[in-house]
Amino acid sequence: MSATTLAPVPTGSSLPAALEGRTVVVVGGSSGIGLASATLLASVGARVALMARDEGRLSAAAESIRAASGSSVLTIAGDGTDEGALERAFEGLGRLDHVLVTAGGFAVGPLLSTPREQVGQVVDGRFWGTYGVARAAVPHLPPGGSITLSSGLYLNRPIPGASATIAAIGAVEGFTKALAVELAPLRLRVNALRYGVVDTPLSRGALGLADDASVAAAGQGAPLGRFATAEEAASAALFLMANNYMTGTVLSVDGGQSLV
Repeated sequence: MSATTLAPVPTGSSLPAALEGRTVVVVGGSSGIGLASATLLASVGARVALMARDEGRLSAAAESIRAASGSSVLTIAGDGTDEGALERAFEGLGRLDHVLVTAGGFAVGPLLSTPREQVGQVVDGRFWGTYGVARAAVPHLPPGGSITLSSGLYLNRPIPGASATIAAIGAVEGFTKALAVELAPLRLRVNALRYGVVDTPLSRGALGLADDASVAAAGQGAPLGRFATAEEAASAALFLMANNYMTGTVLSVDGGQSLV
């Protein structure tokens, strides 16, 4: 069926319960926001597939979801920036409704003392990895299906020494809007989440926070007195998946951090 003959995007409940029975792939789902998203998805009855490179962490993540929800979880050991691996993974699922991309590192270093090679992997992973996920997913998504990408607070509140990563984040947001327009005739949706500081293993490492007490102390200066939990960030991803009238949107989940 050509895009010009498709019916309007389907209507339906915008509540997370509407994701019951839907197949969702979480790329980068072995920890942090990805794992929290997968856990919430399983709790509302979604069929969840996790994709990550580290098989040990992937197995542990799947087991934690099974323990929390009693649901079975599919695991895909592979590099989320490898378009061929993604194509094989999506083909093997049989059904695909939504894709969430949470993978992405953070490289730092002043411009004049940081060669491209030092930040290239992070930039490639954040943008070209996202591009490859979209290329691999689109042929398998039905009308109303969605791709949800990850952005970050530092795009509109830049910090010194992170120009390459911030530029890659900006590219992801531009890609989100452009792809939403391109895929609208197929009735596919593309959105992004612009996260503030979220309490995850990645952010603890980046900020040098060793334990819960140091995280709590660091978060006291945030408008709401603390950083977001991974579950709070993840719940926004479920909203974007479930609401069939959300596309081309960059949704901030930052607790007001962009305002101060």
